[in-house]
Amino acid sequence: MEYMNTAPTSAEEPLWLTEEEQRVWRSYMHATTLLEDHLDRQLQRDAGMPHIYYGLLVKLAESPQQRLRMTELAMHAKITRSRLSHAIARLEKNGWVRREDCPDDRRGQFAVLTDQGRRTLEQSAPGHVALVRSALFDRLTPEQQKSLGEIMQIVAEGLQPNEAGADLPWLR
Repeated sequence: MEYMNTAPTSAEEPLWLTEEEQRVWRSYMHATTLLEDHLDRQLQRDAGMPHIYYGLLVKLAESPQQRLRMTELAMHAKITRSRLSHAIARLEKNGWVRREDCPDDRRGQFAVLTDQGRRTLEQSAPGHVALVRSALFDRLTPEQQKSLGEIMQIVAEGLQPNEAGADLPWLR
């Protein structure tokens, strides 16, 4: 929790957020929580899937031969391999994805978008895009959109180090 104390009293005390930083942080948390819930509810209603599953289907659809190694898909989704495995099992149950063994690596697997998965994605995409546009982009000027993109890129790059041993979800 962010407290109002802004001046550290010792070397071990945290540098508390300023009032303005608290306002920005809380606005960010409030908006992202509401946006993710909004997207989840729309996709559950229209396609019977949460937003994270939609993102997995999109990534597979955009990939060559509509397939990706499971570890690469986890990296793109920014989730643990365990969470991805559970999600893929649910998508398989719906007939939207299938797993294939990797011929070069006996332990590796591919996630492959099925024809039914592609149709589901094509049917749910228009409503999803309309919601993203109305919930986010229609509320911002082009300049604000550009700034938001630049800010989010800086934050993401700072949270995704390239060095070996980095504690990233898809490596767990």
